[in-house]
Amino acid sequence: MKIKDIFYPQILTSLKNYNRQDFQKDLLAGLIVGIVALPMAIAFGIASGVTPEQGLITAIVAGFLISLLGGSTVQIGGPTGAFIVIVAGVVAKYGIAGLTIATLLAGAMLVIMGLLKLGDVIKFIPYPVVVGFTGGIAVVIFSTQMNDFFGLGIESVPSAFHEKWICYFQNLDKINWYATGIAAGTVLIHFLWRKVSKTIPPALIAIILATVAVQLFGLPVETIGSRFGEMKTTLPAPSWPDLSFDDIRALLPVAFTIAMLGAIESLLSAMVADGATGKQHHSNTELVAQGIANLVTPLFGGIPATGAIARTMTNIRNGGRTPVAGLIHAVVLLLILLFFGKWAKMIPMSCLAGVLVVIAYNMSEWRSFRGLFRNARPEVAVLLTTFFLTVIFDLTIAIEIGLVLALFLFVRRISKASQVQIFHNQVAPSLSDVHDNRTIPEGVDIFRINGPFFFGVANKFDEANKLVQRSPKVRIVDMQPVPFMDASGLRNLENFCRKCQAEKIRIVFAGANPTVKAALMSSPLYAQIGETNFYETVEAAVAAQQAHEA
Repeated sequence: MKIKDIFYPQILTSLKNYNRQDFQKDLLAGLIVGIVALPMAIAFGIASGVTPEQGLITAIVAGFLISLLGGSTVQIGGPTGAFIVIVAGVVAKYGIAGLTIATLLAGAMLVIMGLLKLGDVIKFIPYPVVVGFTGGIAVVIFSTQMNDFFGLGIESVPSAFHEKWICYFQNLDKINWYATGIAAGTVLIHFLWRKVSKTIPPALIAIILATVAVQLFGLPVETIGSRFGEMKTTLPAPSWPDLSFDDIRALLPVAFTIAMLGAIESLLSAMVADGATGKQHHSNTELVAQGIANLVTPLFGGIPATGAIARTMTNIRNGGRTPVAGLIHAVVLLLILLFFGKWAKMIPMSCLAGVLVVIAYNMSEWRSFRGLFRNARPEVAVLLTTFFLTVIFDLTIAIEIGLVLALFLFVRRISKASQVQIFHNQVAPSLSDVHDNRTIPEGVDIFRINGPFFFGVANKFDEANKLVQRSPKVRIVDMQPVPFMDASGLRNLENFCRKCQAEKIRIVFAGANPTVKAALMSSPLYAQIGETNFYETVEAAVAAQQAHEA
């Protein structure tokens, strides 16, 4: 297998016929996306428990690498709202050093996922699980912003969801109405500005107006500067963290969550982009690129990054069609950090809280959440379980249990679809079209396995066998409808054959496809039954028994 089949950045294809007109479109799209990403990067950084410049550094470094190496032509990478909950938890428990280690581990996991060609598998994460944890994340983000939204000035907000809200209600008498007005105005601008312009981002307008109002009228509200001090306006030199085995072991579960969340969101964003552009992304290349970005970004002090749907769609709507637009967006953010970063300290915290409340609302996908209630009750159970675990406990538990529940639901459905039928002294359906309604000979039973023969349905073979009140001379196992078989199914067949041989019943296999037949031939069963008892079709097996009786 060639490395090109696993990792081949889309920029190599995009630049083959690149021209001046393409660059002009990418330049405009990159400028606009860079401006859109500015307030989001700062807000995501602060909400994640790190400094605003760390959010910007993530958008710059990760955004550049994801566009340069990614498998999508239009994907824009950077910090996203989905990571806020998990990153804030890691920072609170393990500090910045712990977050750096967890991000590096997650990056390595993403690279391995891509090299193992798991991109196509990850895209099949059940929809109720995705909607459940996305909706839960939205609720948690909304909850974390109430302190700044209302200007309560609480120095230490509890981490638990219910304790957080109890704390808010206990401090309602401390509401800063100036901060509340700025936050509410920010939310209002987001919904009204779209009627004025679809090019200029409403978050930027809200931040400019709020910052000017605070400075002009001297409003008593908290700003980035009053909380974090001066913003660093340079890109720091990379540094490697101190790694210990104990740290790696403790942070592996968190790193796995970051990796899974990054993989799911980046591939989901890439699929949405494919639908808008008509192009096809390379999922494994995208995972490798996301992994490399998360290996490099934390060395500069950044936080986890992934593909961002909102910024990617902004890129597409403004004409971006190649990875060059993403590279330009990263350069624009770098220039803003270098030359205008010092002014960011004037931005009111309540304005950023308003931006994040809108992001939480957009993330919630409440229409999709409500629509899933029309599905079967097991899917609703998976949705609600994932949602409440995300809100009440944490994202790691929610993803793990949500996926396990979805797996059990899948196995249950497949097991219901798979059946074992028994035919004797009648016309077998598989024979009617080929052998002119030839009946099954006396003393011959046909056991037909319909569907996959795996651990979820292996017991059905035993159940069907117990229902048979006769001991035929020959049992034909019709495996033509079996698409695949696992070790449990194979073990079940071995036990069945031993029981039949103990009862002096001859076993014949028929109709197995190449994959299933290879599994049978590699097992002790093949030598136990004998090569002459394997037939290409069940018709041939029945004809052989008739000839033998004659």
